[in-house]
Amino acid sequence: MKKMNISKILAFLLSVTAALTACDLPTENTEDNVTENVTEPLLQSVKLPGEMRDITSMELTSEMTIGWNLGNCLDVCIADRDGDGTVNESPENGVVDETLWGNAKATPELFDIMKSEGVNAVRIPVTWRDHLGEAPDYKIDEAWLDRVNEVVDYAISRDMYAIINIHHDGGDDAKFGAWVRNAAKDYDGFNEKYTALWNQICERFKDYPDKLIFESANEIGFDNLSKNEAYELLNKINSRFVEIVRGSGGNNDRRHLLIAGYWTDIAETCDSRFVLPDDPAGRLIVSVHYYTPWQFCITGDIKTWGSEGDIAELDNKMALLKRNFIDKGIPVLIGEYGFAGTTSPQSQIKFSAAVTKTCHDMGIPCFLWDDGGIINRENFLWRNPDLMAGIRKSIEE
Repeated sequence: MKKMNISKILAFLLSVTAALTACDLPTENTEDNVTENVTEPLLQSVKLPGEMRDITSMELTSEMTIGWNLGNCLDVCIADRDGDGTVNESPENGVVDETLWGNAKATPELFDIMKSEGVNAVRIPVTWRDHLGEAPDYKIDEAWLDRVNEVVDYAISRDMYAIINIHHDGGDDAKFGAWVRNAAKDYDGFNEKYTALWNQICERFKDYPDKLIFESANEIGFDNLSKNEAYELLNKINSRFVEIVRGSGGNNDRRHLLIAGYWTDIAETCDSRFVLPDDPAGRLIVSVHYYTPWQFCITGDIKTWGSEGDIAELDNKMALLKRNFIDKGIPVLIGEYGFAGTTSPQSQIKFSAAVTKTCHDMGIPCFLWDDGGIINRENFLWRNPDLMAGIRKSIEE
């Protein structure tokens, strides 16, 4: 794949802006728009379970066009989200469900809409920590596993890729249930729980087609260890993940697996100390995230994006991934990228379109993070109505 230079990307961004201004796109969603989207459900072209094709992970990722995260849904948990030492939200009836952080439940109609917008791959983050029984079995609550299964089916039945993981189980609020990072002080205890959990997930989905991908962890690092020890531990966990899945039967012996980079940070994952596990199936994909610059993507302190410096930073980060992995035949997936909701709507479009195009041209699928700030899951209204049109245009160039 050829690398885009800065002048070409700037020209592309100008064309996106001009096209969005010229075309007859709505500046505001209406109920009529919503009704039109959902009255004709898309045909379900995949029967469950499906086939595990004889294709490489590079070929698999090349089939992904636009990716999207169903965030703040099945990944919700009882947590200290702002770091003040207290729980932010507690379920009134003591049962954690996907509405805990303020979103409506995912529905088939939501997946129909995303499919109609060009999305063909959905990352479905899942947090399990509030739904596990006692050691040593750590049995997953059946209702929770069934609900995860149901949402996965929304994607697979619409011929969309689906990714599931263990999400805030790897958080930094161990006081309230996060446990993955305990591996730094008690690997055996961690491994017992990690193995029991993934064994159950693998058993439930063992006959699913290759459109379902498992991800080893989310944003994991071990800053309390020396850097060498930290990389060694993450490599060990990722190797254990591959062993569990490959030994679980059914289609899992050939399932494509997403391997968490160090903190899913691009530079730290491109460090030579990050080593992919041995895999008898040879079907591994590197997982990283992209939230650069932090002040635009997370804090919202910077409201605009699209300068030559911004483009150069994006180009350099993705070129680093290309040199370290893609050029060596190792597929990469940007599991999350996104922007703060308080930023300029036009800059949101420019940023998302540029990330999508740069990654697409390098053979790297990327998944927009949506915590409910992209599309309202209750009334299906878009917060930025022109966003998806800009993303679609970026890969049509």
